[in-house]
Amino acid sequence: MALPDKLVVRGAREHNLKNVDVDLPHRTLTVFTGVSGSGKSSLAFATVYAEGQRRQLQSMSTFARQFMQQLDKPAVDRLEGMCTAVAVDQRSSASRSPRSTVGTATEIYDLMRVVYARSGRPHCTVCDQELKDPGTGSAPVCPEGHDTPVPDMSPGAFSFNLPFGQCPECLGVGTRLVVVPETLVTDDGLSLLEGAIAPWRTNFAEPEQNKSRALVLAEGHSLDTPWRELPEDLRDRLLYATGIPVRCRKYRKGGGGVEDLTFVGAAPWLYERYRAKQGESFGQLENYMRPARCDACGGGRLLPAQLAVKVGGLGIAEATGLQVADCLRFFEELRLPGRDGEVAAQATGEIVQRLGYLVDVGLDYLTLDRPARTMSGGEAQRVRMAGLLGQNMFGLLYVLDEPSAGLHPKDTEHLVSTLRTLRDQGNTVAVVEHDHQVIRAADWVVELGPAAGEHGGELTFAGPVADLLADEESLTGGYLSGRRRIAVPPRRAPRPGYEIMVRGAREHNLTGIDAAFPLGCFVAVTGVSGAGKSTLVDAILYPAVEGALGGEAPPPGAHDRIEGLAHVDRVIRVDQAPIGRSGRSTPATYTGIFDQIRKEFARTEEAKARGFKLGRFSFNSPGGRCEGCSGDGTVRMEMHFLPDVFLRCDKCEGARYNEETLLVRYRGRTIAEVLELPIAEALDFFEGVPAIVAPLQVLCAVGLGYLRLGQPANTLSGGEAQRIKLANELQRKAGAHTLYLLDEPTNGLHSSDVDRLLTVLHSLVDKGHTVITVSHCIDVIKTADWVVDIGPDGGDRGGKLVAAGTPEEVAGSTGHTGRFLKEALSG
Repeated sequence: MALPDKLVVRGAREHNLKNVDVDLPHRTLTVFTGVSGSGKSSLAFATVYAEGQRRQLQSMSTFARQFMQQLDKPAVDRLEGMCTAVAVDQRSSASRSPRSTVGTATEIYDLMRVVYARSGRPHCTVCDQELKDPGTGSAPVCPEGHDTPVPDMSPGAFSFNLPFGQCPECLGVGTRLVVVPETLVTDDGLSLLEGAIAPWRTNFAEPEQNKSRALVLAEGHSLDTPWRELPEDLRDRLLYATGIPVRCRKYRKGGGGVEDLTFVGAAPWLYERYRAKQGESFGQLENYMRPARCDACGGGRLLPAQLAVKVGGLGIAEATGLQVADCLRFFEELRLPGRDGEVAAQATGEIVQRLGYLVDVGLDYLTLDRPARTMSGGEAQRVRMAGLLGQNMFGLLYVLDEPSAGLHPKDTEHLVSTLRTLRDQGNTVAVVEHDHQVIRAADWVVELGPAAGEHGGELTFAGPVADLLADEESLTGGYLSGRRRIAVPPRRAPRPGYEIMVRGAREHNLTGIDAAFPLGCFVAVTGVSGAGKSTLVDAILYPAVEGALGGEAPPPGAHDRIEGLAHVDRVIRVDQAPIGRSGRSTPATYTGIFDQIRKEFARTEEAKARGFKLGRFSFNSPGGRCEGCSGDGTVRMEMHFLPDVFLRCDKCEGARYNEETLLVRYRGRTIAEVLELPIAEALDFFEGVPAIVAPLQVLCAVGLGYLRLGQPANTLSGGEAQRIKLANELQRKAGAHTLYLLDEPTNGLHSSDVDRLLTVLHSLVDKGHTVITVSHCIDVIKTADWVVDIGPDGGDRGGKLVAAGTPEEVAGSTGHTGRFLKEALSG
């Protein structure tokens, strides 16, 4: 039977789709595009991929098929020509485990474990000499006579995920958090009663507060005494002592009696909580600690004997510490003699191929030991893409979500090559994308629109790129062809007489650079992936400014000094971290809109007649919520051998509330129906309620009018989460001079939405504030007043100041950004 030549979609109605009929050619690179919220993801992921996943479950075991009836079938009349579908998105690609690395995610490290176990040479952990066979038939010895441990030469012993191979001190993580002493007491004018010891200002540290006060009183000092006036030895004990007996009231809810207890200082208390988490994140207390290499394994994650096994002169930790490009060169040039070479040949060949795929997707600057949780969503997605390339599968449907996110135009060229490789292997590659380079490379383009939310969901174009460029009605085609453009400002904001100057920045790969950020301007920090942009802005500039303003932030990265901070009154950092880890956090709850909405429902006559108060309309509190799903609207089903499936609650049908609560209506809608409203529609619905309308207007201004009020946070992209945070800050009254720091704010935005967002950002500058954004988007860079270009490449080939100046000045530089910027400015 011949393989079908196209995937036929008829009557797609998922979310805002309006009976979309479209044919998608197989074994092509197809791009889904359109304005944000037009229905791209609804068609690609919620319809095509979701139906593929449902049919895959149908072909599996009885255990898997029992969930078929609960798994909603996408709203589509007919879907023919379906093949096995694989989703590669930014939210699910990154592992949060501290032991997951680039090497483990791509399975390169698994192959390396085989090479080191079969062909490695054990060395002495004392003198680094190769262990010799004594000829007596006994585990090898050091030629210098040192008493050195002998390694276990099985592949499992080189795994830092297994107890018998991992370092027992850091449990295979390679790092441990150490307390930063200067963060424990940030204001020595405060007393213990006023919260002098910063980590103990939280409610859950009340037992420690009680014991510390008992210690101070026992020494004959007042609790009102400022920290600086307490004796030095007492201050040391409050911060670093262990096992001091104290007599005080034991903390219990409802009160407790006086008892003999043991006091530990703030630093050992932090260590205890850290150890209890076994290397996992433990929230805000991490602000008082910083990561440091594990003393026992030097960051190598394994037992010393395993780390001392070498292949080609390098231990396994040394090899994984190389940047991908250098690691590739190492294995390409590796020549092992005799039987060792024969045994390792197949594995090293596979390693070289997979490292090559990482280079192809623009990740040559990463190291294999890079923790997966430190990668951006775009990097994690490309790591997974590299893993897929290594599988050499054909006949699959790959559905990708904005794979260009976080990529410099130079790196996007590599990405396009990778997508074409997947296609040429005999697969269908469907990409939700706004990037012009990716769209131009497509074999087939599907555009949804014409606008967002209820004004979108229609098929506005389907065909080859050449036809898209010629289509006068196409919004995307207009920007691609040049008929529409994001205009270069007629003038740049004048560079003021004051600036923030970072001197000697040398954190990570930065090479001791000096970088100036003129205030009262729109500043773009750019450069290829891994150049050092985020290190400069997020790891050095932000914590330094926040600390200077008296806020809580981790210590800034390595640098000499920062000048000009006195000119800033407030700093707002708007990153792409989620606004919440669960579906309980939504745009409405995060921005405070939901509190106002609940007030409106509580004021209705129906609510008053039933005695319903404000809390009745919260899905986080018992009383009004559905107890079948505890207000989530979904129920999590563990699949064991497959990713967990989230099923709609069959008790409330996803409404989150119980029947009694849903009897109350405001302007004809229930609270559940209001949460389903797109933000743009909610703006009209709540007309005349200023407390709700004002924040909704800001959300629309940053291009989020298509999101639903109650859309779960775990379904939002990093770019969407960032713009919600930005909107939340824009609602508030800014200080005299506010410094806004943004990270790739245009991720996930169509060119028309980028234009709208830039208007908002430039309006902040017009009001006298400063906006600094890390960005690869050429449309953002060309509209900036000042550009700081870091590079020229990533990793140890980056970290230098390539150029700084106006976009026109940077366009005349020799860097990668200059090349693309010159093209953009010339039209």
